[in-house]
Order: sequence, then structure tokens, then C-alpha cells
Amino acid sequence: MTDTDSILFSTQDNIATITLNRPDSLNAMTNSLMKNLVDALALVEQDKAIRVVVITGSGRGFCAGADLAGQANAEPSTAVPDGQVDDNFNGAMRAIYDCPVPTVARVNGAAAGGGFGLAMACDITVAAKSAFFVATFGPRLGIVPDLGTTWNLPRKAGRARALGLSLLGDRITAEQAESWGLIWKAVADEQLDAEVGRITNSLAKTSAETVTRIRSVTDAALGNSFSDQLDLEMVHQAVLIPRNMQEGAMAFMEKREPNFPGRE
Repeated sequence: MTDTDSILFSTQDNIATITLNRPDSLNAMTNSLMKNLVDALALVEQDKAIRVVVITGSGRGFCAGADLAGQANAEPSTAVPDGQVDDNFNGAMRAIYDCPVPTVARVNGAAAGGGFGLAMACDITVAAKSAFFVATFGPRLGIVPDLGTTWNLPRKAGRARALGLSLLGDRITAEQAESWGLIWKAVADEQLDAEVGRITNSLAKTSAETVTRIRSVTDAALGNSFSDQLDLEMVHQAVLIPRNMQEGAMAFMEKREPNFPGRE
């Protein structure tokens, strides 16, 4: 395991785990933490053996959003220097979205503000039932939701719920988040690791290129006509069928797990 200040990075059985490691502040986001998150995802890019990434938090929280202590003590004109948010915070979110392998958020506690955005940015999000989600931006801080929250909320939960969450700042439980389509699943606290393990083991056996292409084609669907989406599907199939289809068919006929090629 490598400790890079506010991030812990480890790999086991082709699965990388990135742990936000500021437990005393519920893993609140600082520029250093977000830069380290970008650096950890760069390690994933470089290590072709990695097939899945898990993002989680240490201690009793997932991520409490931006570290407000530093913002509260800063001069208004210097609280967010030019480029800081884009370079570190948005850079980390782009790195998650562009990750060459599937990303899994293991939400072990509070996911607030930017932590909510971080959880939704991952491909699959699993939360302990004791966890909760809250968009603190507007009612508490007087700012627009960021870190992709305004992109993800209406797509996942619809406009009414997106506006309600953003304007009111109400907490929702992990089970509510599941029922609204904001996360994949809420599980009993004691089952969280087992469920994350089941998901990562399944994803690790899948073609990473297939996963990222499914992510891309799914996100494109909301902006495409039906006919355009059919054409886009075929663009991806033209790459994946020659690469994977024969092995998948043979594995099905032989009643075994397919052995798809790794990342190139």
C-alpha cells in the first residue's frame, strides 16, 4: 500500500482501491486530496493489469464535500483562486469519468456536497444503509452544485427531484437514493464489503474496453435520436465483436466464464 498524504492506494487481484484518507474531517476535499486522487487514477491508467477501481472513504464517512475550514478563513477574493477548482476538483472528476476501467463507489457513510457528486460520478455506486446523501451547495453555501452534480442529478432522478435536492438541501437515505435511481444499491452495513467484492469480481472478469464503451454509449443516449443511437451502437460493435464475440460464444457453449483480453 502506498500512502500519498490524503489518499491511500492499493491493488489486489487486479482491483485497485483508492481511499480518501482524512477521517477526522469525514474525508473533506482539499486541493491536495483532489490532486492525489488524480495521481492515483493516473496509476490506474499506467497499470494495465488493473481491471476495476473502488473509491471509498476511511473512518465513518465517505466524503463530506469541500473542506469548509479553509474557505471560511480565506479572504472572499482568494477563497477559490483562478483555475484551482478546474485543475484539481474538476480534473479529478474528469479522470473518474474517463477512467479506462469501471469505477465502483463504496459509500460507507455521509456523502455530502461534492462527496455526493463523487459518488454519482462512479459507474456503480453501492452504499451502506446507514449512509446518507445531501446536496448542501445552494441552501447552506449559496453556490451552484458542482463536480458534475447538475449533470448527474437530473439524468438519474429527474428534474423535480434534482431541483428539490439542490434547492432544499434535504438529506436522503441510501435506500431513498436507490429507489430514485441515484445509486445502484443500498445494503446492510455488514454486507457492504461482500457486495462490493461481488461486483468487483464480476467486473474484473469483463472486458474493460466493453465496460468503458457501454458507459460512453449509455451517456450518449439521452442526446441522440433512436436512429442515431442505433448507428452509435454499431460503431462500438464494429470494434468489440471481432475482439470479444467469439470467445463469449465459445464460453457460453462450453458453460464456462469467458476469458476476454485485457487492456492494451
